[in-house]
Amino acid sequence: MEPGFLGAAYNWVKAAHVIFVIFWMAGMFMLPRYLVYHQEGLSDPVDAARWVERERRLRRIILTPAMILVWVFGLLLAANIGLFAGGTGLGWLHAKIAIVVLLSGYHGWAVGYSKKLAAGKATISNRGLRMMNEIPALTVTLIVILVIVRPF
Repeated sequence: MEPGFLGAAYNWVKAAHVIFVIFWMAGMFMLPRYLVYHQEGLSDPVDAARWVERERRLRRIILTPAMILVWVFGLLLAANIGLFAGGTGLGWLHAKIAIVVLLSGYHGWAVGYSKKLAAGKATISNRGLRMMNEIPALTVTLIVILVIVRPF
């Protein structure tokens, strides 16, 4: 058990954080793929409407609630190990948080783009959209390395 104000709850908070990271990342892998299929189906109003509903459900049921809980539990864990008290040796955590901020921004962009597609406005090429699908995989790879290896 880590020392800090969480005490015996530390492992429960850590478990909740990891669980909601898994949920959030599942959604972050799904939504960009949905956007590709949605954009490719814009010419068929029935197909496009199905994608609008799928994306809405994914956002409301999994993606956004999971992201919020990741932040809540993650900030509790960060505070517990001294991030806000000037703890030392937390360079890895600063880098992780910076990447999570970027991932959260990407989440916001993807939600916004799904709303653009719902209005029938595709502004990115199919190829560009497919390339942007890789962002969640790259960010989660960096985050896992930072958490496990703690290189600095």
